[in-house]
Amino acid sequence: MPGRMKLGVLTGGGDCPGLNAVLRAVVKTAINDYDMEVVGFLDGYEGLIENRYRKLTSNDVSGILTLGGTILGTSNRADPFNYPVLQHDDYIYLDRSTQGLQNFERLGLDVLIAIGGDGTQAASHGMAQKGINIIGVPKTIDNDLFGTDQTFGFDSALTTATEAIDKVHSTAQAHHRVMIVEVMGRYAGWLALASGVASGGDIVLIPEIPYHIDIICDKIRTRNRDGRNFSIIVIGEGAKPEGGEMVIKRMIANSPDKIRLGGISNQLASQIEGITTLETRVTILGHLLRGGAPTAFDRILASRFGTEAVRLSHEKKFGNMVALRGNEIKYVPISEVAGRVRKVEYESPLLGTAISLGTCMGVESLDVLKKEEVVIEE
Repeated sequence: MPGRMKLGVLTGGGDCPGLNAVLRAVVKTAINDYDMEVVGFLDGYEGLIENRYRKLTSNDVSGILTLGGTILGTSNRADPFNYPVLQHDDYIYLDRSTQGLQNFERLGLDVLIAIGGDGTQAASHGMAQKGINIIGVPKTIDNDLFGTDQTFGFDSALTTATEAIDKVHSTAQAHHRVMIVEVMGRYAGWLALASGVASGGDIVLIPEIPYHIDIICDKIRTRNRDGRNFSIIVIGEGAKPEGGEMVIKRMIANSPDKIRLGGISNQLASQIEGITTLETRVTILGHLLRGGAPTAFDRILASRFGTEAVRLSHEKKFGNMVALRGNEIKYVPISEVAGRVRKVEYESPLLGTAISLGTCMGVESLDVLKKEEVVIEE
């Protein structure tokens, strides 16, 4: 059909609840409102580079709203500008962005909707500079993507984390233990902070605030003296002690983000037991936080993001990422998002709430955050 717009879509980076909800919204809106043709690339940017795709119809996305994961598959190693290629039992890294552009043009696509976190949006910015018309959709359980008040996937992970901490709470109280729950979040503490507040955590440790072990132990002793003979600690995987380093679980050579964090909770537990002699147990939630059905909030947010991304495509407002600002769906240039991380800042209302509730953040003062304050521009 002459003049019919053709839209491509991919899901990149780590999986999270709500990806399928966005895909559903993109396909249904594109077909119902604008009579577009939709092509889905398999396994993120890997599908664009290797020309692996499938046509998507309304039937293909029927019934997927409640499903976790993504029907297109994903990859967090497929950086078009630093693409891993196996040669002689070892990986070399090549710039395959031109091949991705050629595949985009051969398919006659007018726009590509890229659903993903900071790595995907950084790659999208680069591909936009090469000439691909791109619209970004912000996704991550870490909630650390710059330019949006919240990403889809965060609320679902937060709900899972909170339910897990609630269950740990009862066994901590029964056995008079210190229980440490480690959550994901990489270099930002949004998930640890929010789940700590939601579950009534006594101590919350986040990457933005290097902690002091003596202050943590003093808090635990004070609780015991007051008759509260158990303590719940929620810690982000990127947290670290003052003057110390983050705990790296392993390194992935053929990945754009080579560092895999994890295990700081075990280090902290050993220190607490050594100082207080109190039994301390650890629960690391890990990839459990990425799985399962999206919450109602994430289903709605993902759907709103998807429909807005298609609208921007139709209006040819390329090079932008849809974003949540307050209760409204807006958009921001991808160039302002790429390479930036939204961390917990000094003026964060959620951080202020935690302090007012008496939550110990592992420090005497929050002045450390003033040095690294991140402000989201309006």
